[in-house]
Order: sequence, then C-alpha cells, then structure tokens
Amino acid sequence: MTPRDIVKEAIAFRRPPYVPWSFSFTKEAREKLEAHYDTSDLDPYLRNHILGLGNGIGFFEDIGNNRFRDVFGVTWDRTVDKDIGNVEGTVLPEPTLEGYTFPDPLNPRFFADIPEKLERHGDRFRLFSIGFSLFERAWTLRGLENLYLDIIENPEFVHELLNAIADYNITQVRKALEYDIDAVYFGDDWGQQHGLLMGYPLWKEFIFPVIQRMYAVVREAGKVVFIHSCGDVDELFDDLLSIGLGVFNPFQPEVMDVPKLMEQYAGKLAFWGGVSTQRTMPYGTPDQVREEVRQMIRLGSGGGYILSPAHAVEGDVPLENLLALIDEAQAQPGQNP
Repeated sequence: MTPRDIVKEAIAFRRPPYVPWSFSFTKEAREKLEAHYDTSDLDPYLRNHILGLGNGIGFFEDIGNNRFRDVFGVTWDRTVDKDIGNVEGTVLPEPTLEGYTFPDPLNPRFFADIPEKLERHGDRFRLFSIGFSLFERAWTLRGLENLYLDIIENPEFVHELLNAIADYNITQVRKALEYDIDAVYFGDDWGQQHGLLMGYPLWKEFIFPVIQRMYAVVREAGKVVFIHSCGDVDELFDDLLSIGLGVFNPFQPEVMDVPKLMEQYAGKLAFWGGVSTQRTMPYGTPDQVREEVRQMIRLGSGGGYILSPAHAVEGDVPLENLLALIDEAQAQPGQNP
C-alpha cells in the first residue's frame, strides 16, 4: 500500500497496517533538521504521508525590511515570528467593502506547482490547503478588535465580509478539484487555551452557515474536509460533523482530553496531531517524546488518526527531540521495505 492508501484507510476508520504520519516544522526547527541531515530536501528523511498543495495564506510578495504582503493586501511583519508574522496596519479601516477589490482566487501562483508535486510525490495523500479561510482572513483585513466590535455594532457588514471570503474560497476550491486531489484543508482558528474566541452563540450565527457552504462544495465532489483550528474547540465537533467534517487538526493535548475524544468520536471523526508542542516536544526528554509518540500510535492503531505534533514544530524544540519524533514514527512495523 502507498502512503496515500494508508491515510485513506486511517481516516475511513479501517485499521491501517500502521499509523500514518505527516509532520511540519517552523523555519527555525526546519533549519535544525537541514543542518543535521546536511540537505534542504527533508522529504527522504521525513517520509510524510500527506502532500500539501496550494499556498495556504498567499504570501507571494517580499516588500523588504522583514515585511511580506499577502494577496489580500495585508502586510505582515516577520521581525519576531519568522514564519507568518504579525499584521501591520489595517486594510479595511471602516466597516465596509466599498473601494476594496478582492484578489483573484484563480491566480495561477496557487496552482502552478501542483502538477510537478503530483508527479514527484503522487503516492502521497493529496491535500489542497486554504489557510486563514474565514474568521482569520476577516480579522487580518479589518483588525481583530474592530471585527469584534463589528459583530455587535455592524453585524450586516460582518456577514457580508465573511460570505465574500467564502465566495473567494469556493472559487479556489472548485479550481483545485480539477486536479486529482483527495481532500481540502481549511485553516481557521476559533479557540483559545480555554474555550472559544467569540463564544458558541456568535460562532453558530456568524461562522457556521458560511463554513457549511464551503464544506458542501468539497463533500459534493466526494472529497474529504479537513479543518485546522487551534484551541479548545471540541464543543464544536458535533456541529462540524453535521456539515461533513472528516478530519480535525491540530488536536492539542494541552486543551483537549485526547484519549477521551478519540474514543467518543471513533468511527465518526478522524484526528491529525495530538503530540504535545507546548510541553513534551520542547521540554521533555527524547525518551518522553518517544513514549508520547508510542502512546498516540497505540490510540490510533485502529484507524481514525494521523500522527503528528499538535501544530508545526517550533524552534524551541531540541534537535534530539525532533529526531526522536521522526525515528519513533518510522519504527512502526507493517511498513513496506
């Protein structure tokens, strides 16, 4: 079986020969691995089972001085955060879309490398990603505090903005579905360390109807919906299942009861993540990392799980722990030689 087959077996809750994995790393963590392996091509060493396609956020323009501009016109300062950055300024200073032009969702840069990636790594599970897919995209344009105020004071504008973002995403998804992909991944953080950022009633009013439209396009094409939402959001799982969610990421053990949720949603919702990036990966020993990875493999051995840390691994993780993660995943029996 190919890695693509293994992931399909896992997320369909058919017991795979072994638990598939797919890891990602921030710039600083990746540099540690590149120095260790003496190459910038980590693919042969990671052997990830998921092939990421598309450009999740749309960072294309380096405007100098550690600033990058995304396709929506938002400027990001990467002086501190080297991977995404912090929003600088406000693209929508007033609660209106008048005078603002959305970018082209069919910009060839989002799709240009897909054929080559499929040719090179076609044996992997093909996942097209749209990052900052709704709420996050809205607040990067309007400003987080402004958007919170708008939810109360200008709700019609918020609905208009969210639905315009969804229309953009849907157009891009339809184009991605012209390729032989397996799933679409929507990134949109709704949680904090304890509870939701906006509370359930507001989430249900503003976010739920819009993501329902987006997910329907994927499900109607017979593909799997993946979502990424950091934070304590498990109270949303039943709503998300009702509109076709298949796989949830990042599955943070710091804010969720991982074993309980895997048991509760067995056969209904698959998970991708689960290894602690706030505790074990940065502060544990290599043996503790290995044990946590083995625990997650045991929990996921019956299907419904893709092994990974709960988010891209940060630069504060020691090299020894990075290698322990990789080695333990690859030590599983049942893999093709």
